[in-house]
Amino acid sequence: MYRIGVDVGGTFTDFTLLDERSLKISYHKVPSTPSDPSTAIRQGIGDLLERFGIAPADVGFIGHGTTVATNLIIERRGVKCGLLTTRGFRDLLEIGRQTRPSLYDYRVTKPEPIVERSMRLPVTERIDADGRVLAELDRDDLERGVSALKAAGVEAVAICFLHSYRNDEHEAAAREAVARQMPGCFVSVSSEILPEFREYERLSTTALNSYAGPTMQRYLDRLARGIGELGMARQPYTVHSNGGLMSMETVRRFPVRTCLSGPSAGVVGAAAVSAAGGYRNLITFDVGGTSTDVSLIKDGTPAFTSSRLVADHPIRTPMVDVQVIGAGGGSIAWIDDAGALKVGPHSAGADPGPIAYDRGGERVAVTDVNICLQRLNPVALLDGQLPVNAAKARAALAAQIAAPLGLDPETAAYGVLRVVNANMSRAIRSVSTERGYDLADFALFAYGGAGPLHACEVAAECGIPLVIVPQEPGTMCARGILLTDLTMDFVRTRIAPANAAIWPGIVESFASMKREGEDWLEREKVLAPNRSFRMSIDARYVGQNHEISVPVDDMAGGGLDAFLHAFRAVHVREYGYDIPGRAVEIVNCRLQAIGKVPRAPLSQVEAGSREAARSGRRDVYFGASHGWVQTDIYARERLPVDEPIEGPAIVDEMSSTTVIPPGDVFRVDAIGNLVIEVNHVN
Repeated sequence: MYRIGVDVGGTFTDFTLLDERSLKISYHKVPSTPSDPSTAIRQGIGDLLERFGIAPADVGFIGHGTTVATNLIIERRGVKCGLLTTRGFRDLLEIGRQTRPSLYDYRVTKPEPIVERSMRLPVTERIDADGRVLAELDRDDLERGVSALKAAGVEAVAICFLHSYRNDEHEAAAREAVARQMPGCFVSVSSEILPEFREYERLSTTALNSYAGPTMQRYLDRLARGIGELGMARQPYTVHSNGGLMSMETVRRFPVRTCLSGPSAGVVGAAAVSAAGGYRNLITFDVGGTSTDVSLIKDGTPAFTSSRLVADHPIRTPMVDVQVIGAGGGSIAWIDDAGALKVGPHSAGADPGPIAYDRGGERVAVTDVNICLQRLNPVALLDGQLPVNAAKARAALAAQIAAPLGLDPETAAYGVLRVVNANMSRAIRSVSTERGYDLADFALFAYGGAGPLHACEVAAECGIPLVIVPQEPGTMCARGILLTDLTMDFVRTRIAPANAAIWPGIVESFASMKREGEDWLEREKVLAPNRSFRMSIDARYVGQNHEISVPVDDMAGGGLDAFLHAFRAVHVREYGYDIPGRAVEIVNCRLQAIGKVPRAPLSQVEAGSREAARSGRRDVYFGASHGWVQTDIYARERLPVDEPIEGPAIVDEMSSTTVIPPGDVFRVDAIGNLVIEVNHVN
């Protein structure tokens, strides 16, 4: 049987194929099709079936990471959406919170609500924070609201009533009314999407789920149809923002949970691959065609968060803590009105792409610069599958960047790299040094098509001593999907002091969520030996406004004292201090149900030789201190294992190119990772 992992990026769609019998892994890339991402997925899977002579019935698993929901929100291409909410709260979606990202910058404005005010309809009802009904649901009021939304032609409805996380009776009645009057309408109910307190975040997350829902469903229909046309009956799984997998049916109901789908798979894969090589503290560095995604892994565990902004709209759901900036191989170099050199955030993307691809691109991109400096092969990329026009890129660089700045082409090109590297370095510091971590204790795990191109210079700028580049780094996110389990998150809000009186109720909350998790795993057809659960409690000291997450592995055996001890230890780690004698308040109880799936192996690689790996030499530009340097070019798959090689060097493979500057030393470890000691100084 075979397993296929797919990651849809802004420029390329990546594929990893695992043969479960031979344990051999193969990789493939095709250009992305932004107008319909399922087209590229179908094409790439078809290519794999044809190339390896695989019968469709022999494909036992397809998992994919997608940015469809994210792009719908960013580009505001969701459907016309309606909202039913508690009377008096229709403007909450627009008011939001009074925090401002830049207090004195008048140019920073709030995003326009995704549900226009005329479609935000109030319903008379009220439930208090303890779940008691203060005002009964006005059924006539509800029916009038639903009728108005139907007359307005909305495709989706979000339902969010006050404190429904404690009592969902009124939301359930509202959903029934919508289903009766508007059969086939996509409906999101906050008590299912996010059953926890903080009304604004719950409302925003629920509204975004409805906003993206119908379009996401149509995309999934096309994807299932395309895979079916290839002769495969398997329904594809999708990566959750928390790094786990969801079935297609779950994604149809909760598309908002895929907003960090692809990047989270890369982080999960990075943690597994690096741990097998003995490296447990990492900064993941995923540079694609459009963006750079960075995350922190401490002691083998990725950092998680429960909320983030997407196009300035808050989304609250458990997710891998990934910071994203607009810097990638397709990022455009430009000069602002003051004559300063800038790079990004706008990108050449997959269509038309960089100038060197000769597909109609007209603006110099980072990939063009790397080709001009001959860090990338100036003849063809992707093992010769993608010819490039280096002369065209050089001419555009001279005209658009070098001449306006009064610089020679090499200096201008290297300046573009310095600017984009500085942008990437700032993103790395935002997840590390700004949170109290010392980068000297971490390795930079570089992947994505452009990550290894920039990794050594970015590591030197940040003071990171080691760079790790996995095999076929350009397809790492797709590979990560084959290292990912099925997961689903459950939550209960229980705002109460952490004392002996309420502890039995906390234990029962976890028992209730575990029963829900067992039911979900049963529906996902996960066998009992492959089921597990991860539990945590969000808590804070009394008087604090925000909480921290505290793992609680054994609710029955550990008890209250063990939880309080763990809370104080996490508080010291997060904030550097404790408050002896201060009471602790529990906010949310969280449980993650996990269904183990077969994983792609991390086996040892066959050793080659330095002589066999050397495929040629070419001049490569390494900045003013070195200039053009005659550099050995190596084919990665033929490199020796554990033999140190000093830079400068270029290591080529199908999905990426690794640049090792003069002074750095690299070797291949037992499982095929390139491990680079960063000794040069930028």
